[in-house]
Amino acid sequence: MIKKCSGSIVRYLLAALCLVIAIPAFAGDITVNGAGATFPYPLYSKWFYEYSNAHPGVKFNYQSIGSGGGIKQITAGTVDFGATDAPMTDDEMAKLPGAILHIPTAIGAVSVVYNVEGIKDALKLSPDVLAGIFLGEIGKWNDPKIAALNKDARLPAIDIVVAHRSDGSGTTDIFTNYLATVSPEWKSKVGRGKSVNWPVGLGGKGNEGVAGVVKQTPGAIGYVELAFAQQNKMKDAALRNRDGQFVSPSLEGTSAAAAGAAKAMPADFRMSLVDAPGKDSYPICGLTWLLVYKDQKDPVKGKAIVSFLKWALKDGQKMNAPLLYAPLPKSVAEKVDQVAREIKSGGKSLY
Repeated sequence: MIKKCSGSIVRYLLAALCLVIAIPAFAGDITVNGAGATFPYPLYSKWFYEYSNAHPGVKFNYQSIGSGGGIKQITAGTVDFGATDAPMTDDEMAKLPGAILHIPTAIGAVSVVYNVEGIKDALKLSPDVLAGIFLGEIGKWNDPKIAALNKDARLPAIDIVVAHRSDGSGTTDIFTNYLATVSPEWKSKVGRGKSVNWPVGLGGKGNEGVAGVVKQTPGAIGYVELAFAQQNKMKDAALRNRDGQFVSPSLEGTSAAAAGAAKAMPADFRMSLVDAPGKDSYPICGLTWLLVYKDQKDPVKGKAIVSFLKWALKDGQKMNAPLLYAPLPKSVAEKVDQVAREIKSGGKSLY
């Protein structure tokens, strides 16, 4: 009897030992700190919540401070990962203490939002008119150039008030990248960047700040992330795309713009999606990235980050569409997974 029991006990102990070995190395109370882009904040909030529920003991502390802040903090080493909607420039990457990876997570749209009475259907704007408004050259809502695009609208004779981001912002980079792409005048006078010298307008910090200016100011126009615009029930404009079609910001328009990303995606994943071809493409779309050092100083946190990236590329992508972000094309997600395998600590892969 004792011998039979001992055999069972041995098998039980071996099974328990295997279970212990199978527990990830990062099990325990771990907080992974990150900071950066506000653009994907609705998605990241959902991801971090769901991942932590599935992996007790691993928590994420993410500060939505703008892409510029995220790049500064990951450069200084004050966070475990950064987040940006504007790919780091070669000059910014040269200042880093080590090699960094741009990990694309989703594709989103920037909505042009406005506060103008008398427009029943969506306000229609062409690239040149939108650039003219943000350059301060078109200063009244009943300007003939706007009226020509919105013949059925009763446009008021009030001043246009431009609202823009006051902080370093990846959303601003996407928006100004679009304006610089479609308007030679904008490109030469203002250019593209996370922060630019705005010709006119009022600044607001974060999507919240810009939305606040627009909602509280009759005649205002600004730009915010699509999910934020819809959550706050803001009016957004239909923009004329490269194919001559007026397209409102939507998941469908974002997905159409992303369709060509798989073919053109460079090895380091740094690319632009603005002014994408296709009759259904919304013209102001962009990738958003997590910034992760290739060599991790803390192997436990590094293991947690890699585990999260694997989860995000599979389970997390299923949560993109309900929050109005287009998921990564399958072929792109597979390429990202291969790059994630390069993340190491002490020369050993953390994948």
